[in-house]
Amino acid sequence: MPGGEHLTEAERARLDEAIRAAERLSRVEFSVFIGTAEGDPRSFATQLHNSLVAPSRSILVMVDPVARALEIVTGGWVRRTLTDRQVELAALQMRSAFAADDLVGGLVRGIHMLAEHARPPQTLHAGEA
Repeated sequence: MPGGEHLTEAERARLDEAIRAAERLSRVEFSVFIGTAEGDPRSFATQLHNSLVAPSRSILVMVDPVARALEIVTGGWVRRTLTDRQVELAALQMRSAFAADDLVGGLVRGIHMLAEHARPPQTLHAGEA
């Protein structure tokens, strides 16, 4: 989580716990970048996402507090269960909290929403009903 100068130790710990919980719930890798986007925020976020170890199974949340930019990039495997509309709703939740000057709270709530929607559907095995 680059850009740590925007967060206190307690905020970093809270965000880290939210990321770990989201990963356990969804079986998707989450990455958060807080800092200055180099150039176009969407292109920058996409480049960051593509540099991850498993971009297909990852969600990257990029926040540039100075430019007031938020970008969420999802991998191909993730998009099998997470729709663009669900990503938009999580982004709206985050932006609402950011507007109230709650960066970490917005990220925590948004990441939780993304994880809830990204988790694979539960299936019954043959013979279970």
